[in-house]
Amino acid sequence: MSFELCPTLPQDKFIFSTAPYPAFVGGFGSGKTDALITRGLKLKLEFPANDVAFYEPTYDLVRMIAFPRFQEKLEQIGLPYRLIKSPHNVIEIPGAGRIIFRSMDTPSRIIGYEVGDSLVDELDTLKRDDAALVWRQIIARNRQKKAGGAINSASVATTPEGFRFVYERWEANPVDGCELIRAPTYSNPHLPIGYIDSLRSMYPSHLLDAYVEGRFVNLTTGTVYLQFSRKRNNSNETIKQGEPLFIGMDFNVGNMSAVVHVKRDGAPHAVDEIGKGYDTPDMARMITERYQGHSIIVYPDASGASRKSVNASKTDIQILQDHKFTVVAPKANPPVRDRINAMNAAFSGNYRVNTDRCPIYTRCLEQQAYGNNGEPDKSQGLDHMPDAGGYFIAQDYPIIRPVTSLSLKTIF
Repeated sequence: MSFELCPTLPQDKFIFSTAPYPAFVGGFGSGKTDALITRGLKLKLEFPANDVAFYEPTYDLVRMIAFPRFQEKLEQIGLPYRLIKSPHNVIEIPGAGRIIFRSMDTPSRIIGYEVGDSLVDELDTLKRDDAALVWRQIIARNRQKKAGGAINSASVATTPEGFRFVYERWEANPVDGCELIRAPTYSNPHLPIGYIDSLRSMYPSHLLDAYVEGRFVNLTTGTVYLQFSRKRNNSNETIKQGEPLFIGMDFNVGNMSAVVHVKRDGAPHAVDEIGKGYDTPDMARMITERYQGHSIIVYPDASGASRKSVNASKTDIQILQDHKFTVVAPKANPPVRDRINAMNAAFSGNYRVNTDRCPIYTRCLEQQAYGNNGEPDKSQGLDHMPDAGGYFIAQDYPIIRPVTSLSLKTIF
């Protein structure tokens, strides 16, 4: 049996994807659930001997969304079925097995059955750790053998909800078999007139990136480095033999951080990073070993002039100087606000980051937000790399405030 489709371009790519783990990440109204259900029925008809599992965040959503949407689609294509609600929550299709419906709010209940393929709706509405556990449980169910040695698949359709599990698995650290298909709201030509304009009137610009463009963004309104864009500020520059390196460094015993920069036509490019250094001697050793043949200019946390990370007779800055590094540090750190403003001004200008070589720095720039006290949040461990990069930027690329000189003659 076959049925006629009129999908959008992102839907078509998702429905017919041969990847083991395709993810349809779309804005409001982009047709996520419809694409997921259509993909499920395609798999069901293609492999009638195998069951399919469909997952919603809660059983209320199974009843309110999944059941009626599947029924509507099955009736459209003229496929007979039998819906068995509680306690089984399945749709039986004569000659084509079952569609099993489960909730994701109780991962321990994702047991006791096997399927050939799985379909997961709105996975990103779960907290990151909860979604990771649910995903493992779902993959464990995908073990029915399919005809012709076809692969088992687990497909996701979701709205991007910040930097949660879907971002980590499909964009930041994709594993083999993951395919990310992005679907902006306007890819769906069937929406009512004025729908997108209504979204634009309700949501601020950074939320429109998520809910219209289908992009992963920090949903917190107080993003610290709001001018940074992984796409706009990306650099392909790498370290060239013998060139000077400008290294911003943040002192934290047990979690030392450094961001390595080069300059191209005077513009700063972050091209490498060092994280999780134990202490200042450890960082100095790694820099010396990793960057032999380069002159090293370090821009450290100015508090290192008094802090002693290991040797009571030497400060952190003295340790760096003993390794023949040039150290550029003011007597005191600039105000945090000035450093952040310098970073945002640089990102709106010509500051670039090699996002492949600096994945931690990139993630922190995207995700660090302000806390309830109005200061950059330090509770998530996202502050160390941006602080390190910021010491360099604030020193070499500060915001120059205009100074007006007034004489008594001017006033009177």
